[in-house]
Amino acid sequence: MSTSDTSLKSKVSPTFDVQKVRIDFPILSKTAYDKPLVYFDNAATAQKPVQVIKAIEEYYTNYNANIHRGVHYLSQRASDLYDGTRSVVQKFINAKSENEIIFTKGTTEGINLIAQTFGRQIINEGDEIILTEMEHHANIVPWQLLCEEKKATIKVIPINDKGELELEKLDALISDKTKLISLVHISNSLGTINPVKEIISKAHKHNIPVCVDGAQSVVHEEVDVQDFDCDFFVFSSHKMLGPTGVGVLYGKEKWLDSMPPYQGGGDMIKRVSFDGTTFGESPSKFEAGTPNIAGVIGLRYAVEYYNQLDRSACTNYEKDLLEYATEQISKISSVKIWGEAKEKEAVLSFTVDGVNSLDLGMYLDTQGIAVRTGQHCTEPVMDKFGINGTIRVSFMFYNTKHEIDYLLMNIVEGIKLLGA
Repeated sequence: MSTSDTSLKSKVSPTFDVQKVRIDFPILSKTAYDKPLVYFDNAATAQKPVQVIKAIEEYYTNYNANIHRGVHYLSQRASDLYDGTRSVVQKFINAKSENEIIFTKGTTEGINLIAQTFGRQIINEGDEIILTEMEHHANIVPWQLLCEEKKATIKVIPINDKGELELEKLDALISDKTKLISLVHISNSLGTINPVKEIISKAHKHNIPVCVDGAQSVVHEEVDVQDFDCDFFVFSSHKMLGPTGVGVLYGKEKWLDSMPPYQGGGDMIKRVSFDGTTFGESPSKFEAGTPNIAGVIGLRYAVEYYNQLDRSACTNYEKDLLEYATEQISKISSVKIWGEAKEKEAVLSFTVDGVNSLDLGMYLDTQGIAVRTGQHCTEPVMDKFGINGTIRVSFMFYNTKHEIDYLLMNIVEGIKLLGA
């Protein structure tokens, strides 16, 4: 890619200049229903900077080819960029080795891969897996399927009325039958930041491996998997400025080496005959078939975009947005906020007395404001609070307080309209 296409000059000072950053995101200057677009659905998927968009266009325009084993120029160029992404991601989350980075379709596939390989190895009849009450469905259903197959049991760490884990109950949940703990780092529906390092340390005292769903945390926090000492960590590209259909599974090399393949096919073998097949080493063992080459290259440029930002300044700015929005919306007497954890990030979920959340979300849409309504793939959270769903406003470092003011003005107008 040309220098002009990939220039990632630092745009963020310690004080953070959001207007300079917004220039990199073409969609933020668009309109919806002839209104300026205000995008507050970032927890579902983030918008893409021009550097990522151009990287994908560059691949399809100038070196589209299948990777690995091709001796021609296009294949070599595509292979170099694809394989180079692994090193970029390794450094981004501070994995010990490139071999610990597996490319997947996303967080969901990463968890399913762990469940169907590692899980099948370690879970037997009568064993137990511990989850939390705030998990995304993607970190519940794969374990349910495994437990049904293996006749194992799921235990759940409950949450309190603020949306925080009741960690004091973890010790009682752990037993000699506990074989795995899998939990979310930052809740997508409540914004709660869980103390994963503390939980991992406690689990490892009992020789229990831990899988962390980092789909939200890698977006807003600097992640160090060696510092966490987690056994597995999964996240998605599309939530962190990259393309859809790509994700990352980090696993400690000792586990990946012991795990069987997830799928069979090309690029994950050493030799194939009708008498039998020998498999490659990690990571190729887990990446059967032609991957999402353009997507992985796009992920590389998303990570490099993050790398040129002042991450601390971004995090502080996003927390400031959340505090401001929380303070302002709390002034509306009919609004109830769900998720008031002391440690929280970038998500504001609420309901309005006497107003259907879907109706209000649709009204906001007519004003050019994109929010998410419903259960956010966390139905157990909604069951805990006895509600059908919430309106979720989720922030990214390219959002502004002016956008929040516009949102709040239209929430008030929507309440007047729909309440009547």
